[in-house]
Amino acid sequence: MLLRFPKFRPLAAVLLLCFVPPAMAQRVSARDKAASEVLVQRMSAAEQRYRDALVLAANGDPKGTSESNAALEDMEDVVDACVKQRGCPVSDLLATFKRLLKAEVDSAAQVEEDPGEDLLDADPALAADVPEAVRAARLIGDDSRHGFDRMVTFNPAIQAGIRRWLTDMRPQLMTSYENYQTMRHLMWPEFERRNLPEALLFGILAKESNGRVHATSRAGASGPMQFMPATGRRFGLGPDGSGFDTRYDPRSAAEASASYLNERLRQLNNDVELSLAGYNGGEGRALRVHRASGGTGFWNASVYDQFPAETRDYVPMVIAAAWIFLHPRQYGVSFPKVDAQPASLRLSRPASIYELTICLGNSGNRDGYMRALRNLNPRYEAETWIPAGTTLAATTKIAGLYHRHCASGARADLAHALVTADVNAAIVRDAPMGNVAVGDLTPVAGVATTVATGAPQPARPKAQQARSYRVARGDTLGRIADRHDCELKALARANGLKAPAYSLRQGQQLKLEGCRK
Repeated sequence: MLLRFPKFRPLAAVLLLCFVPPAMAQRVSARDKAASEVLVQRMSAAEQRYRDALVLAANGDPKGTSESNAALEDMEDVVDACVKQRGCPVSDLLATFKRLLKAEVDSAAQVEEDPGEDLLDADPALAADVPEAVRAARLIGDDSRHGFDRMVTFNPAIQAGIRRWLTDMRPQLMTSYENYQTMRHLMWPEFERRNLPEALLFGILAKESNGRVHATSRAGASGPMQFMPATGRRFGLGPDGSGFDTRYDPRSAAEASASYLNERLRQLNNDVELSLAGYNGGEGRALRVHRASGGTGFWNASVYDQFPAETRDYVPMVIAAAWIFLHPRQYGVSFPKVDAQPASLRLSRPASIYELTICLGNSGNRDGYMRALRNLNPRYEAETWIPAGTTLAATTKIAGLYHRHCASGARADLAHALVTADVNAAIVRDAPMGNVAVGDLTPVAGVATTVATGAPQPARPKAQQARSYRVARGDTLGRIADRHDCELKALARANGLKAPAYSLRQGQQLKLEGCRK
């Protein structure tokens, strides 16, 4: 659709108003030439301001209208001054209007070819406006917008990153965007308060975790922004009084990430690539390389070769994701619309996130709402029964679906039956085991229960002879304890693990003491 801003004249009309007949040849002094050059530079700046405003407007930012009008007024003033200035190239300035008019017509033609395009549409009720392209461009790579354009356009590593995001990694890009939109009201204000661009936040989030708050790495990094335990502690992240690791909290992780990035930028002379390299490859390494190179940029071989392959891949991929976030139309990207208006819901009956995911369905979201619920409520494991009366963070869409389908009714009962179904009940045994009908199982509010039975967890008998278990990727001590029916504290004590973090590493051998299975 052709962009139409209220309160400003179409470009064609402005072009006609600014037209003047060619002047007679005049003698031009050095002072006249200097004054004309200033006007040419003002026109160029106004043109770029107008183009930036189009980006804002295309992304649903209300600033786009006022910025566009102001830019056009600047252009008119420049042309008016040029007409009065001896030797000023009026025809060159008018060419600016012709370029913008052609761009507007081309934009209209492109959209008419695909009338069903589902373009990015910002939600004005969210905490802040979506992407501020000018500020992002000033920070990422160069003080000049044109410098950043050139870097993205001609840097083969970033071009390769853009290609990867738009081909085999496109599903991850879209998933990252959907997850980010759900958490945006929690994360973006923390970057905005620290004067960092939203595009950079999105780029890091997409590359680090695809927007999954419970993401963990083999090295021990966790959360949506993937903080290592020691670095997290330095920026206020880690186990709180309840034992919850705040690295998984979107708001806390974004606040720590923005503070960490600003610390790197100050330390590394505002070099964004090196700061990102420090984010991924270690701040100590980045600082040593920076000092040893005398401030040479990341792409210089003497700097680039000192970082591991993972970091050399990480830096251009983050910048590539940030650039696509700023310019989706340029690459034919239609980010999905996400109903992410924050809301809350109060559970009228005990439920797990698994049960809620089933009864909510997937109306308005192809993949359903499990990821959104987990991201907004990171303290709860998906299989944990949450007592009635608990308030969960959600969106208006989720809250509406909950009251319609999950508070009571056939779908709520069906979802409960599915998550409490006991596989063992399907096995025919010679001696009756006193099976209980699945539909009769109801979790008890406030009491730890198991999803397999939906009943209060029985008292644990004496531990059998200890066995061993090798920690797999994504394992936590709590999950292992549930899987093997272990007493958590006994299991931790037997393996020398300290509360509340109970930190594990992949491949670690655990003694299964205090366990039934």
